[in-house]
Formats: sequence, C-alpha cells, structure tokens
Amino acid sequence: QVQLVESGGGSVQAGGSLRLSCALSPLTYSSNCMGWFRQAPGKEREGVAIIEEDGDTRYADSVKGQFAVSKDHAKNTMYQQMNSLKPEDTAMYYCAADTDDVGSLNPAVYYSWGRGTQVTVSS
Repeated sequence: QVQLVESGGGSVQAGGSLRLSCALSPLTYSSNCMGWFRQAPGKEREGVAIIEEDGDTRYADSVKGQFAVSKDHAKNTMYQQMNSLKPEDTAMYYCAADTDDVGSLNPAVYYSWGRGTQVTVSS
C-alpha cells in the first residue's frame, strides 16, 4: 500500500527552524527516490530536495545550505530540516516518492504523494 503522511509544519518567525517528517509505508519507503516539494499560493509546485535510495541528495538552488533532507530506515520516515526560514519559504510542503526519473526535482515525474503540511514564515 502506498502511503505518505507529512507532519511538522507550523508558523514560525523569520530566522526560525522547523523539521518536517514524512511517514511512509514500508513499500513506499523502498522507493528509488523520494523528496520534498512545495507550493505557494498562486505558484506552481516546485521541487525542494530529493534523496535517492543510496542516500544521495539534491537540492533546489534556493534552499542549498538552508534545508537538509534525510531518512531513517528504522522508522520508514523521511525528514527535512529547515533552518533560517524566510517569508518566501511559506508554502504547503508535500512529500513524494516513486519516479522513473531518479534524482529529478520535477514534481511532474513523481507518482505517489502525501496531502501536505503548511509552513508559514512571518517577517
């Protein structure tokens, strides 16, 4: 069964930190690639960070050095640590998995999605 459930969103002031979690079913956790995506109001969904089965990671230029993606095999969970948050990071954040284009930050190539968790950063 494919299942992804995000948690950890919230409201923070600029400069603050949040850690998002994505709990995956064992089948989904075994995916070749999974990642975090976000969609701000009025904007298209964009890739933020991905982590491949072997642990290799890739980040959008806008979050390099600010966000860090990781996963815990024992807990079937993927995380995203977000530091030095800015108002422009405000968005609904989604986790996704399963793609034919491993390593891609393009949300269009991911098949399985969670429902999202809201992150709001105030100035």
